[in-house]
Amino acid sequence: MTRNQQTNDSRGAAPYKWSAKVTRESNALSLEQGVFTWKDPQRIAESLRDSAEASTRRKAEPFRSAMSMLVFYVNRAGKNLDPEQKQILEQAKRALRELYGKK
Repeated sequence: MTRNQQTNDSRGAAPYKWSAKVTRESNALSLEQGVFTWKDPQRIAESLRDSAEASTRRKAEPFRSAMSMLVFYVNRAGKNLDPEQKQILEQAKRALRELYGKK
C-alpha cells in the first residue's frame, strides 16, 4: 500500500493519522500526557526539557529534541490548532529557549 493510499482512502474511511502516532509514540521522547494542551507555556517548556534530558533514546542534544517535538506538533496541528493554544505554544518555544540560554 502506498503512502497516498494510506492517507486518502476513497471509500470514506478515516485517513491514517501518522502525525498523531508520532506525537503519541515518539521513540525519542516520553512526553507527559496532554503536554501540548496545557495553558502554561513555562510548564510546557519545563516538561519538554525534562523529557528530553531524561531520554536515553534521543539522537540530538536535549534542546534540539525538545524544540523539534514542539515545532512538529505546531506544524502538524496546523489549521486545526486553536489560535489561543497556538499562541501558548509559541510562548513555550520562547520559554524553552530561555531555559537553555538560547536566543
